Amino acid sequence: MAGWEEIRAEVLARIRSRAWPLGALIPGEAALAQEFGVARATVNRALSELARAGVLERKRKAGTRVAALPVRKATLDIPVIRAEVEARGEVYGLRLLRLEIGRPPVPVVARLGQDLGEMVHVQTLHLASGRGFVVEDRWLNRSVVPDPIPDFGAVSVNEWLVAHVSYASGDISFSADAADGWEAEALGVAAGAAVFVTERCTWAPEHPITWVRLVHAPGYRLSTLL
Repeated sequence: MAGWEEIRAEVLARIRSRAWPLGALIPGEAALAQEFGVARATVNRALSELARAGVLERKRKAGTRVAALPVRKATLDIPVIRAEVEARGEVYGLRLLRLEIGRPPVPVVARLGQDLGEMVHVQTLHLASGRGFVVEDRWLNRSVVPDPIPDFGAVSVNEWLVAHVSYASGDISFSADAADGWEAEALGVAAGAAVFVTERCTWAPEHPITWVRLVHAPGYRLSTLL
Protein backbone atom coordinates (compact mmCIF):
# COMPACT_ATOMS: atom_id res chain seq x y z
CA MET A 1 0.00 0.00 0.00
CA ALA A 2 1.37 3.39 -0.98
CA GLY A 3 2.10 6.06 1.61
CA TRP A 4 1.29 9.73 1.14
CA GLU A 5 4.91 10.51 0.19
CA GLU A 6 4.78 7.98 -2.68
CA ILE A 7 1.48 9.41 -3.90
CA ARG A 8 2.94 12.89 -3.79
CA ALA A 9 5.96 11.70 -5.80
CA GLU A 10 3.71 10.07 -8.42
CA VAL A 11 1.55 13.19 -8.74
CA LEU A 12 4.69 15.28 -9.26
CA ALA A 13 5.96 12.80 -11.86
CA ARG A 14 2.71 13.09 -13.82
CA ILE A 15 2.85 16.88 -13.70
CA ARG A 16 6.50 16.98 -14.82
CA SER A 17 5.84 14.55 -17.67
CA ARG A 18 2.86 16.73 -18.72
CA ALA A 19 0.49 13.77 -18.31
CA TRP A 20 -1.31 16.39 -16.23
CA PRO A 21 -0.43 19.72 -17.90
CA LEU A 22 -0.45 23.14 -16.26
CA GLY A 23 -3.98 24.22 -15.44
CA ALA A 24 -5.42 20.71 -15.87
CA LEU A 25 -8.05 19.33 -13.52
CA ILE A 26 -6.69 16.15 -11.92
CA PRO A 27 -8.74 13.15 -10.70
CA GLY A 28 -10.56 13.59 -7.42
CA GLU A 29 -9.48 12.16 -4.08
CA ALA A 30 -11.88 9.21 -4.31
CA ALA A 31 -10.58 8.19 -7.73
CA LEU A 32 -6.95 8.49 -6.67
CA ALA A 33 -7.60 6.61 -3.45
CA GLN A 34 -9.09 3.76 -5.48
CA GLU A 35 -6.18 3.82 -7.96
CA PHE A 36 -3.51 3.67 -5.26
CA GLY A 37 -5.45 1.40 -2.90
CA VAL A 38 -5.32 3.81 0.05
CA ALA A 39 -7.69 5.81 2.22
CA ARG A 40 -8.87 9.21 0.99
CA ALA A 41 -7.09 10.79 3.98
CA THR A 42 -3.76 9.56 2.58
CA VAL A 43 -4.48 11.13 -0.80
CA ASN A 44 -5.67 14.30 0.89
CA ARG A 45 -2.39 14.71 2.75
CA ALA A 46 -0.34 14.21 -0.43
CA LEU A 47 -2.40 16.76 -2.38
CA SER A 48 -2.47 19.21 0.53
CA GLU A 49 1.34 19.15 0.75
CA LEU A 50 1.59 19.90 -2.98
CA ALA A 51 -0.95 22.69 -2.63
CA ARG A 52 1.12 24.23 0.17
CA ALA A 53 4.16 24.01 -2.10
CA GLY A 54 2.30 25.95 -4.81
CA VAL A 55 2.18 23.03 -7.27
CA LEU A 56 -1.58 22.45 -7.05
CA GLU A 57 -4.58 24.73 -6.62
CA ARG A 58 -7.44 23.29 -4.56
CA LYS A 59 -10.90 24.84 -4.45
CA ARG A 60 -13.93 23.46 -2.70
CA LYS A 61 -16.49 22.04 -5.17
CA ALA A 62 -14.19 23.00 -8.07
CA GLY A 63 -11.65 20.21 -7.60
CA THR A 64 -7.87 20.23 -7.78
CA ARG A 65 -5.90 21.67 -10.68
CA VAL A 66 -2.25 21.80 -11.57
CA ALA A 67 -1.21 25.39 -10.86
CA ALA A 68 -1.12 27.36 -14.10
CA LEU A 69 1.58 29.61 -12.63
CA PRO A 70 3.48 27.47 -10.12
CA VAL A 71 5.12 29.42 -7.33
CA ARG A 72 8.88 29.32 -7.50
CA LYS A 73 10.21 28.11 -4.17
CA ALA A 74 13.44 28.82 -2.35
CA THR A 75 16.00 26.03 -2.12
CA LEU A 76 16.90 25.26 1.46
CA ASP A 77 19.35 22.56 2.48
CA ILE A 78 19.50 21.16 6.00
CA PRO A 79 22.59 22.89 7.43
CA VAL A 80 25.19 21.33 9.68
CA ILE A 81 25.24 23.72 12.62
CA ARG A 82 28.94 23.14 13.29
CA ALA A 83 29.72 24.25 9.71
CA GLU A 84 27.53 27.34 10.15
CA VAL A 85 29.49 28.38 13.25
CA GLU A 86 32.88 27.72 11.68
CA ALA A 87 31.88 29.64 8.52
CA ARG A 88 31.41 32.67 10.79
CA GLY A 89 35.05 32.31 11.88
CA GLU A 90 34.06 31.16 15.38
CA VAL A 91 34.95 28.09 17.43
CA TYR A 92 32.23 25.46 17.59
CA GLY A 93 31.21 23.82 20.86
CA LEU A 94 28.57 21.27 21.83
CA ARG A 95 26.74 20.37 25.04
CA LEU A 96 24.38 17.42 25.27
CA LEU A 97 21.68 18.55 27.67
CA ARG A 98 19.33 15.55 27.60
CA LEU A 99 19.13 12.10 26.03
CA GLU A 100 16.21 9.86 26.88
CA ILE A 101 13.68 7.41 25.47
CA GLY A 102 10.05 8.43 25.87
CA ARG A 103 6.76 9.25 24.23
CA PRO A 104 6.65 12.57 22.39
CA PRO A 105 3.98 15.19 23.15
CA VAL A 106 0.80 15.21 21.09
CA PRO A 107 1.82 18.20 18.88
CA VAL A 108 4.95 16.34 17.77
CA VAL A 109 2.96 13.20 16.94
CA ALA A 110 0.52 15.34 14.96
CA ARG A 111 3.31 16.99 12.96
CA LEU A 112 4.89 13.62 12.16
CA GLY A 113 1.53 12.23 11.09
CA GLN A 114 2.09 8.92 12.84
CA ASP A 115 2.31 7.65 16.41
CA LEU A 116 5.66 5.85 16.63
CA GLY A 117 5.36 5.01 20.31
CA GLU A 118 8.56 5.70 22.21
CA MET A 119 11.12 7.89 20.46
CA VAL A 120 14.64 9.15 21.17
CA HIS A 121 14.53 12.64 22.70
CA VAL A 122 17.70 14.73 22.43
CA GLN A 123 18.25 18.29 23.64
CA THR A 124 21.49 19.96 22.59
CA LEU A 125 23.12 23.34 23.00
CA HIS A 126 25.34 24.44 20.12
CA LEU A 127 27.96 27.05 21.00
CA ALA A 128 29.82 29.70 18.99
CA SER A 129 33.05 30.72 20.71
CA GLY A 130 31.60 29.73 24.06
CA ARG A 131 28.26 31.54 23.61
CA GLY A 132 24.88 29.95 23.06
CA PHE A 133 24.17 29.78 19.32
CA VAL A 134 21.29 27.32 18.85
CA VAL A 135 19.21 25.17 21.17
CA GLU A 136 18.12 21.96 19.45
CA ASP A 137 15.13 20.01 20.79
CA ARG A 138 14.65 16.83 18.73
CA TRP A 139 12.53 13.67 18.65
CA LEU A 140 13.90 10.77 16.60
CA ASN A 141 12.26 7.64 15.23
CA ARG A 142 13.99 4.78 17.10
CA SER A 143 14.21 2.77 13.88
CA VAL A 144 16.74 5.21 12.38
CA VAL A 145 19.03 5.25 15.43
CA PRO A 146 21.45 2.33 15.89
CA ASP A 147 21.87 0.43 19.15
CA PRO A 148 23.85 1.53 21.06
CA ILE A 149 22.84 5.14 20.46
CA PRO A 150 25.73 7.21 19.03
CA ASP A 151 27.58 9.60 21.31
CA PHE A 152 25.62 12.75 20.56
CA GLY A 153 27.81 14.61 23.02
CA ALA A 154 30.75 14.17 20.63
CA VAL A 155 28.96 14.58 17.28
CA SER A 156 25.63 16.41 17.32
CA VAL A 157 22.49 14.56 16.28
CA ASN A 158 22.08 17.27 13.61
CA GLU A 159 25.41 16.40 12.01
CA TRP A 160 24.97 12.64 12.50
CA LEU A 161 21.59 12.66 10.72
CA VAL A 162 22.87 14.70 7.76
CA ALA A 163 25.74 12.21 7.35
CA HIS A 164 23.88 8.93 7.92
CA VAL A 165 20.12 9.21 7.22
CA SER A 166 18.61 10.17 3.86
CA TYR A 167 15.18 11.77 3.74
CA ALA A 168 12.62 11.76 0.95
CA SER A 169 10.55 14.75 2.01
CA GLY A 170 10.07 17.28 4.75
CA ASP A 171 8.42 20.45 5.86
CA ILE A 172 9.80 23.47 7.61
CA SER A 173 8.39 26.55 9.31
CA PHE A 174 9.99 29.74 10.61
CA SER A 175 8.74 32.08 13.29
CA ALA A 176 9.77 34.90 15.58
CA ASP A 177 9.25 34.11 19.23
CA ALA A 178 10.13 35.23 22.74
CA ALA A 179 12.74 33.13 24.55
CA ASP A 180 11.34 31.41 27.60
CA GLY A 181 12.08 28.67 30.10
CA TRP A 182 15.00 26.30 29.65
CA GLU A 183 15.68 27.54 26.11
CA ALA A 184 16.35 31.09 27.31
CA GLU A 185 18.51 29.78 30.15
CA ALA A 186 20.52 27.54 27.82
CA LEU A 187 21.17 30.39 25.37
CA GLY A 188 22.08 32.76 28.18
CA VAL A 189 19.48 35.35 27.19
CA ALA A 190 16.80 37.10 29.20
CA ALA A 191 13.33 35.60 29.26
CA GLY A 192 11.32 37.34 26.56
CA ALA A 193 14.31 38.08 24.32
CA ALA A 194 13.47 37.95 20.61
CA VAL A 195 14.64 34.70 18.99
CA PHE A 196 14.34 33.07 15.58
CA VAL A 197 12.71 29.61 15.65
CA THR A 198 12.84 26.85 13.05
CA GLU A 199 10.64 23.75 13.25
CA ARG A 200 11.27 20.93 10.81
CA CYS A 201 9.98 17.42 10.10
CA THR A 202 11.56 14.93 7.71
CA TRP A 203 10.28 11.63 6.36
CA ALA A 204 11.73 8.59 4.62
CA PRO A 205 9.45 6.99 2.00
CA GLU A 206 8.23 4.46 4.57
CA HIS A 207 8.19 6.34 7.87
CA PRO A 208 8.87 9.61 9.72
CA ILE A 209 12.48 10.31 10.66
CA THR A 210 12.50 13.27 13.03
CA TRP A 211 10.87 16.43 14.36
CA VAL A 212 13.14 19.21 15.56
CA ARG A 213 12.77 22.68 17.03
CA LEU A 214 15.77 24.99 16.71
CA VAL A 215 15.86 28.20 18.77
CA HIS A 216 18.53 30.59 17.53
CA ALA A 217 20.20 33.22 19.67
CA PRO A 218 19.32 36.89 18.98
CA GLY A 219 21.00 38.19 15.84
CA TYR A 220 20.80 34.96 13.86
CA ARG A 221 20.43 35.46 10.09
CA LEU A 222 19.11 32.86 7.63
CA SER A 223 20.29 32.88 4.00
CA THR A 224 19.02 30.72 1.16
CA LEU A 225 18.87 30.54 -2.65
CA LEU A 226 16.04 31.31 -5.07
